[in-house]
Amino acid sequence: MDVQAKIKETVSANRVVLFMKGSPKFPQCKFSNVATQILDACGAKFVAIDVLQDMDIREGIKQYANWPTIPQLYVDGEFIGGADIMRSMYQSGELQTLLAKA
Repeated sequence: MDVQAKIKETVSANRVVLFMKGSPKFPQCKFSNVATQILDACGAKFVAIDVLQDMDIREGIKQYANWPTIPQLYVDGEFIGGADIMRSMYQSGELQTLLAKA
């Protein structure tokens, strides 16, 4: 299975997916840390994919969403954004509404 198909399968099979550097318990960059804190504050159950464990996914995810940075949040198969977008959506209450549906 090619990396794009693998990513598509992951975001389709799980309602909330965060592609990040490290794990929720041990984030490896400040933006991944912020992203997991926001999701935790929303009480979201999510699947975390550590891009540092797989270079194909690390590069492939950037092409998948046409978005150059990690972390990347997907809800119901749709690309939402990175840490800055998550932060502004959280502050406006939009992210909580989106996650409540998920």
